Amino acid sequence: MHNPYHPGDQKTHHYTVVPADFASFEAGNGLVHPVLSTFALGREMEWAGRLFVLEMREAGEEGIGTMLEVQHHAPAFEGETVRVTATFAALHGRELTCTVEARVGERLVATGRTGQRIVDKAKLEARFAALRAAH
Repeated sequence: MHNPYHPGDQKTHHYTVVPADFASFEAGNGLVHPVLSTFALGREMEWAGRLFVLEMREAGEEGIGTMLEVQHHAPAFEGETVRVTATFAALHGRELTCTVEARVGERLVATGRTGQRIVDKAKLEARFAALRAAH
């Protein structure tokens, strides 16, 4: 792992809301609201933080999520483009934490934090295999 970043550095990801992202539960009554769900928003927030990991990992390494925190403040509607900005907060050992903000124009859609650890890919795959075998 190498780290060319400093606290305060940012990565931005843009995402356009589609119906598959709506708040909906198959087990319930289906569609809850025709807006970007908190679940889908979390996925996009985690991706924004991963943009750092993609440049920090070295051959044979991979990132794995360790934490996701989302405070959903306002809706994002179908067809709107959400600007998701991850800010490098800290690197403790091999674990990166970012603060994340999502906006549609000036409308604040969400804030939160992500955590991702950069690990040896072979060791991670071995750990997954061991856990599968135990079940």
